[in-house]
Amino acid sequence: MSARLVIDTLDFAYKGGEHHGKIVVSDFERLQDYLVGDRDELKYMVSGALDRDGNPVLRVAVQGTISLQCQRCLGELRHMLDLRTELLLTRNEDELSRLDENESADGILAKPDMDILGLIEDEIILGLPISPRHEESECSLGTLNHNDTAGATPLFTALTQLKKLH
Repeated sequence: MSARLVIDTLDFAYKGGEHHGKIVVSDFERLQDYLVGDRDELKYMVSGALDRDGNPVLRVAVQGTISLQCQRCLGELRHMLDLRTELLLTRNEDELSRLDENESADGILAKPDMDILGLIEDEIILGLPISPRHEESECSLGTLNHNDTAGATPLFTALTQLKKLH
């Protein structure tokens, strides 16, 4: 795994810090459960700033393409990521609780030792589709007619034969 990038979030935001780079998706341990391949590379940028009300925020941007598994045909599905998130930094749990009541803003608890790559991984996972699927015209199962087993995999052909027995 790549060296971790740790920042003091409030200091980073107040000083207008910025960090950007590229990372291979194999470096994200938790993301592996969602992926078919792990050789893709993503570009990211994390910047600190003050919003229009003077509150500290982290802005996270991630771009690239990853390989997910189509839930319809179980084949590889190339998914384009273009995530842009602004996270309001809260100083304590009470502020975070009040922010949670306001659904128009996303927030996280400010930490003196936040792992930025962990934050990026969180944002990627939150941005993934719930049920990734090809378009019907692109999906290998989308071209099959329910009554036609031509072109079906041996498993589906066998299941069709079992269905005819009952």
